[in-house]
Amino acid sequence: MITERTGLPISIGISGANLHDSQALEPLVRGIPPIRSRRGPRRRRPAKLHADKGYDYDHLRRWLRLRGITHRIARKGIESSKRLGRHRWTIERTMAWLAGCRRLHRRYERKADHFLAFTSIACTLICYRRLTK
Repeated sequence: MITERTGLPISIGISGANLHDSQALEPLVRGIPPIRSRRGPRRRRPAKLHADKGYDYDHLRRWLRLRGITHRIARKGIESSKRLGRHRWTIERTMAWLAGCRRLHRRYERKADHFLAFTSIACTLICYRRLTK
């Protein structure tokens, strides 16, 4: 899941339990829709991307740099994950919002497309609730 600064989900995907998170980063970033800004053209990519040590790979850093995205990824064995804690809580909060949907608590659907549809509906409801406040 990729969220914006306040925790609204921007891009979401599902995968099997045995897939590493770093393999899902590229499809998630490609799946970000154009975001309308108040002034100027639509933004097609985020300005910054914060990630934990699970995404510390040179090929991901190069790929993000080629797309013009500034990355802040903790390095394995060098940096502490505590510095990213102030940004990570937004993802954890969004995951808690999704956990509030009973249908998503456990996957009952056999087809991944159905589960992705329910997840998309839940994200739409989260965005609607946050925007109406």
